[in-house]
Amino acid sequence: MSGWYEVSKTSSGQFRFVLKAANAETILVGEQYTSRGGADNGIAAVQNNSPLDERYEKKTTKDGHPYFNLKAANHEIIGSSEAYSSEAAREKGIASVKANGPTKVIKDKTLPVL
Repeated sequence: MSGWYEVSKTSSGQFRFVLKAANAETILVGEQYTSRGGADNGIAAVQNNSPLDERYEKKTTKDGHPYFNLKAANHEIIGSSEAYSSEAAREKGIASVKANGPTKVIKDKTLPVL
């Protein structure tokens, strides 16, 4: 089984997507969007850009933990990773986004459960 996207609403009514790996671990968190269409466009941007090495910006938090941003061709951030314990763990996270990012599976968590 491969990864999937989950789209949900924040407490402020904004839309957000996360990319999950096959083990259900969140590997990329998208920005917040005012509309569902914006979140869908963000997912499409991840699907298109995640396979490309040059789209990953490797960063370090103020307290020294590695993380990364996935950027679009226009250099806008599409999504960000968690903070990792090591650079090697960050590299595994990037590899996971590359492998799972192109998935077309989207789980909509914005709909009420009946």
